Formats: sequence, structure tokens, C-alpha cells
Amino acid sequence: MLMAYHVMSSPVGLLFLARSERGLRYLEFMDRKSLKRMIANHADELPGATWRPSLLELKPVVDQLEAYFYGTRTEFTVPLDAQGSEFQLKVWGALRRIPYGATRTYGEIASAVGQPRAARAVGLANNQNPLAIIVPCHRVIGSDGSMVGYGGGLQRKQWLLDNEARYAQPPGRTGSLFAPPAHAPGVVAVVAKPPARPEPVLARASGTVKAPVLKAAAAKSPAIKPTPPARAAARSPVKVVPPRKAAAAKSPRRAVARPAARPGTSPRKSAPARAAARGRSR
Repeated sequence: MLMAYHVMSSPVGLLFLARSERGLRYLEFMDRKSLKRMIANHADELPGATWRPSLLELKPVVDQLEAYFYGTRTEFTVPLDAQGSEFQLKVWGALRRIPYGATRTYGEIASAVGQPRAARAVGLANNQNPLAIIVPCHRVIGSDGSMVGYGGGLQRKQWLLDNEARYAQPPGRTGSLFAPPAHAPGVVAVVAKPPARPEPVLARASGTVKAPVLKAAAAKSPAIKPTPPARAAARSPVKVVPPRKAAAAKSPRRAVARPAARPGTSPRKSAPARAAARGRSR
């Protein structure tokens, strides 16, 4: 026989998964056991079996388990290959019919399989369940609501029940962010009330006296009319001096008298006149 196996990490620890050609055969908590020891525990049941690691063959199981832990899956549809007695198979079938987020007692499971007085035998079959979580033996509790026993430990059983109760809310309703975590039946959650707000106290020389609460009408102070802003002082009119006319502003130019020629000298001629005079004299 060929057996494919895989080790999966989960919020409740490492899970050992193994399947045959017909379906999932084992889903067990590893705790601190080695992989070699987990395989050796089934050597008597499966003599001569060949074990090989294969995530590909167990990928559907891993995907459905991850969806279950995150609250997006409430049922498992992978094929199973559980091996047991006729009574054990009946008990495991009854366990799979327990609704997600609900619990049943051992007596109720015994009645479901047609043997109402076999509650103890139901407990033994529950303890020998080879497919934890998928066959939800953690949903079976005592008649008084106690956790009783669980092959994976009571701490894991409590976590699985709390996780299912957290996501098993009616559609359209969400839990409060500050709400306490869900608890299994029989466990009472204690919610601490917020402390009352202390009243203000006024100190006196003789002791302390509570400050009276003033009414809203008495607490109002008389309305104060706002003072209108003072008007700006009237400014004196500014005289605008028109610009002076250009003709009036400019003073008349005075004629500059040239100095008179000295007696006995001819008046000074221009350069062209002097050049012409020189030519005639020659």
C-alpha cells in the first residue's frame, strides 16, 4: 500500500496528515513526536506500506483546514478512509453530523447511534478517532457541560470550541471589537464593569465638600453687549496744488551781450571769410 503524508503547521500545533489511495486515513497532533515516530506508530496497522512525502496529494486537505481555522469553512468535503469497528464507524458518523459551533453530550451521541446506554463506549470510540478536527470529536462534552477528556489536550479542545463559536454567528451580525471571547457551554465569562466617574471635590479648611452641580440657567453669565468700534476721526481735507504751467514755470532766456570790438581792430571774422581775404591779397 502506498501512503502519502505531509506535516502541516496550524494554530493548534503541527498536524500529521496521511492518505491512502481511497482518502484521508490519519489526521493527528504531533506534539513533540518526530516524523519517524509518527510513521512507526502505524507500522502494525499497515505492514509493508510505503510512505512518501507529498504535499500535492494532500493539498486539498491543507486548503480546507486553513479555511476552517480562519472561519470561512464549516464542513469538510475531502474523501475519508477511516478504519474501525462497526460501532466506531457509527459513532464517527454521528460526530460529523454535529453542526458547526454546537456541542453534544456523550449520552446524546449514544442515543443517535441507537444505544442510549453506551455513553462510556462512545467515549472510547471518541478517544480512538483517527481523524481529529475533520471528525469533530472536540464537540462532545460532559452531561454537566464540562470539557471532560480529549486526546489532543483540553487546551486544544477549548481553543477549537472558542474558534467555532467566534465565527458561528447569524448572517448579517458581527461581534463587538471589545466583546470577550466566546466560551464553551458551562464556562461563565466575567466582564468587568468600567469604574464610576468620581465626583469633583472642593477642598476646605475643615474638610472636603462635594461641589454642587450648577444648573444651566444659573451657570450662564449675563450677556455682555459688545462695544461698537470707534469711528475713525474725520481727516482734514488735503489741498491739491495744481502743477504749474510749463510756460509760467520756465523763466525767459536772457540775451547774452557779446563784448564790443576794440577800437582800431576789425571785427572778428569767421574762418571762411578770413580764408577768402587771404586769397584776394595774394
